[in-house]
Amino acid sequence: MQIGLNLPVVNPEATPSFLREVAQRAEELGFAELYLGEHVVLFDDPQDEYRQSDDGAAFFASMANLPDPIQSLTHLAACTERIRFATGVALLPQRNPVYTAKHVATLDWLSGGRFDFGIGVGWSTEEYAACDVPFERRGDRCREYVAVLRTLWCDPISSFAGEFYELAPCRQHPKPVQLPHPPLWFGGFGEATYRRVADLGSGYYGFDQTPAEIAAVRRRISELVDAAGRSMDEITISHGVYNRLPVSVDELGEYHASGVDQFVVSLLGPSADDMRQQLEWFGREFVGRF
Repeated sequence: MQIGLNLPVVNPEATPSFLREVAQRAEELGFAELYLGEHVVLFDDPQDEYRQSDDGAAFFASMANLPDPIQSLTHLAACTERIRFATGVALLPQRNPVYTAKHVATLDWLSGGRFDFGIGVGWSTEEYAACDVPFERRGDRCREYVAVLRTLWCDPISSFAGEFYELAPCRQHPKPVQLPHPPLWFGGFGEATYRRVADLGSGYYGFDQTPAEIAAVRRRISELVDAAGRSMDEITISHGVYNRLPVSVDELGEYHASGVDQFVVSLLGPSADDMRQQLEWFGREFVGRF
């Protein structure tokens, strides 16, 4: 089981230089992947509850630094050589798909093919409103936008005509290094997410679930993948911990037994020195353990 790392952007001590330091040290320690999530705006008194917390509050404050994940990972790609990068997750239905295709392809091209595109549909009606995008049917919009991305990444001349988007014949370069395009991982909870994995994806990204919960998710995805005529050998199961203290080595073993292919840890220390110590501990105790 590989070990990934959520970059600690919500911590006030996570400066650009500190993030570069963490990325480079994580690569030295043998971490497989660096993750960044996405929220383009935050609200002081949000209307919507965050599903994965007991009180409905998100684990990040409205004043948290949440840099654009694709731009940030592109910067860190220039500071590293081997470690992979992932969005955990980017909110595709809120985004312009043509610009998103360009940004993803550019990151994959500049990094030498080290990017996994994690996609979600989001939970904040207010964030959708700020992006001037309807919240309703965001799952259908997500599927259609994936088709737009694929034609821009894969076809010499790209075009698309759908319910939510139309693209006249055009060309977009550079193309991604990975063929046919960067892996698509879908994050979230529930049947619609699992069907997107089975129909469109090569990975699932879950977070803040118990080993038993992620094992049940894996079983359901496996059923849907089989029904789609595919194999679970094509699917990566990734799981991250955001909202609670780091797991123990024993619990890490439970996640491994539950079928997790990559376990993603977070640095939750209050200071930069605390986070450095946590990173070293994860590297020593978790990387290469299973």
